[in-house]
Amino acid sequence: MNITGRLLILAQAKTDAEALEMMQLSLADWAACGIAGAEDRAFDGFRATVTGQAGTGTATVFGGGRIPPAGAALINGTLSHALDYDDTHFAHIGHPSVAVVPAVLALAEERDIPFAEMCEAALTGVEASILVGQWLGRGHYQTGFHQTATAGAFGATLGAARLLELTPDQTRMALGLCASMASGLKSQFGTMAKPLNAGLAARTGIEAALWAAAGVTAASDGLAGPLGFGPTHHGSADETALPDAGSPARQILQISHKFHACCHGLHAMLEAVSKMNVTAEHVDRIMISTHPRWMTVCNQQNPETGLAVKFSYPHTAAMALAGISTANIARYTDETACDPQLVALRERVTVQEDDTLSEMQARILVMNNDGSEVSGFHDLAAPVSLAERRSRLMRKAVALIGARRADTLWSAVDTGDFRAFVQVIGD
Repeated sequence: MNITGRLLILAQAKTDAEALEMMQLSLADWAACGIAGAEDRAFDGFRATVTGQAGTGTATVFGGGRIPPAGAALINGTLSHALDYDDTHFAHIGHPSVAVVPAVLALAEERDIPFAEMCEAALTGVEASILVGQWLGRGHYQTGFHQTATAGAFGATLGAARLLELTPDQTRMALGLCASMASGLKSQFGTMAKPLNAGLAARTGIEAALWAAAGVTAASDGLAGPLGFGPTHHGSADETALPDAGSPARQILQISHKFHACCHGLHAMLEAVSKMNVTAEHVDRIMISTHPRWMTVCNQQNPETGLAVKFSYPHTAAMALAGISTANIARYTDETACDPQLVALRERVTVQEDDTLSEMQARILVMNNDGSEVSGFHDLAAPVSLAERRSRLMRKAVALIGARRADTLWSAVDTGDFRAFVQVIGD
């Protein structure tokens, strides 16, 4: 059974309870990131332009107002990825929630679909985006495609198809339509177009599903068939990378939530530091070992801006060792980048590649002035209980949007209160 057949089965499959609980955690995390992202004034013009073109509607957007679903998905997908603080799946090589959740949320609000059904559709879409991302493989990513956007568009489409209760034939057409619209390039990284990639994927999911429901036809297998999306976009089509077709959808359980407001390549190192008993003033030298991939992604030696700090092993290590919270996005400032104490500490850091480590692992060795050494290791793939994950995500939400809004948000998710949920994201 090829990838399209798997997706058609997934669209009708019963959701797994543990996976659904993880989806609810990601939903709350997505909303907190979007609420905070809406406060980035750089996107005010974008938001106003889309809102003005869309007109009035029924779907709530971050920061307030209601417009038609496609426009709301575009705005909400973009703003929720604006801070790059949302969830990641390393096998998928992308951010699943920012493409999928905005699509199903906007449609569910417009059609007054219960919160629980919206969550199930979101889970279906997230699982689909992960499967498509794994199927497309690293060749697709390394060529220059942004899988948050490409695989994410197919996930958003399948999530919307489930929510709208499309027939299998209509769902197949929706995926075929998506194949002509899915897009997104890594060349946009570092610009406002990177989060826009996520918004475009969310909008694509809504449009493809609605057009298929309206009778628009497409290639019967626009994803995997001859001249389909995979064959023409450097997809590996590696079915062996996927779980058994009959397995329950549980890929979401390997999602890695961001607990540090910086590049995910730095997180294993920062988690390792957090478990070490080290005092900054006693440090002589620091050795960090990481997967070779990250050497060109987040190893800026001398960052001069707050944004550059987010991609710097030496500087974020110095922050963590100095007791500065790397989870607080407000600490990534130009002042932090130029802080003399942090600059002096980062100059003692050496970063080396180690191909025996996975992309989710890091090792750190701290050599103190007195000759003693302290070592640390962390693997982001190590199991984290849902209870612990929830606790950390709640603290993250408070840091992002304040205690009042965070409490309201989590209460809405826990009780399935759709009205309260959209009210808090629209405040």
